[in-house]
Amino acid sequence: MSADVKVTLVRSHIGKASSVKAVLVGMGLTKRQKSVTLKDTPEVRGMINKVRHLLKVEE
Repeated sequence: MSADVKVTLVRSHIGKASSVKAVLVGMGLTKRQKSVTLKDTPEVRGMINKVRHLLKVEE
């Protein structure tokens, strides 16, 4: 069973590439300071890595 990762959007996506916004929407992060808990899978890790400059990640 995989662990969970808590991800919080701490910076806005305004002015960023549309692909960045698409990744955030795919993760369920639509507004600043919103947190979601996701399964720790390679796919989710790749999404986190792409937008890591906008997120706070808690294991």
